Amino acid sequence: MSRLRPLEREQLAEFEEFFKIIEETMGFVPNSMLTMGRSPEILRAFAGLSGAVLMPSSIPRELKQLIALVASHSAGCRYCQAHTAHGAENVGVDGDKIASAFEFETSPLFEERERAILRIARDAACVPNRTTDAQFAALSSFYDEKEIVELVAVISTFGFLNRWNDTMATELEAGPLAFAERRLGPQGWEPGRHAGSGNRG
Repeated sequence: MSRLRPLEREQLAEFEEFFKIIEETMGFVPNSMLTMGRSPEILRAFAGLSGAVLMPSSIPRELKQLIALVASHSAGCRYCQAHTAHGAENVGVDGDKIASAFEFETSPLFEERERAILRIARDAACVPNRTTDAQFAALSSFYDEKEIVELVAVISTFGFLNRWNDTMATELEAGPLAFAERRLGPQGWEPGRHAGSGNRG
């Protein structure tokens, strides 16, 4: 059960246009945002940051979702694992590739350019941070400096969300919960503190 109750969408009318975009992308408005809305200034700032980080760019949306999934797995946030796995499906990532994301080093479904950033996503989400100069040298053979900034921004944004949702014990919505149980469950995923009886969406 969430440690703070999410507000109702109607209580955050000023964010309705933002919520419509989120709903078109995800299929629902996340409980994390409805909780964050108790401080409108923070939700407003987060909306701007997440929009800039996840907006279409030279980095494919599919890769951004896989980066977020691997980083969230490394950080241990099951809420964000469910969201990013579900989000990866929504943008067209094959279900087998999503299920193999935690074995990206050995899975034939991943290219070396994907492995280069997923290694950093995995190791940047650890405490203490385990990224290395050698990893960045490998990354720079596939991506330019602007792209590297965008890639690290995805990892960092989900670092915030991982801490937020694990600390708040944000309750998973029905859609991502069902998807994670089906696709990530065989790899050991379970909702943990994010389970609840009142799932939305």
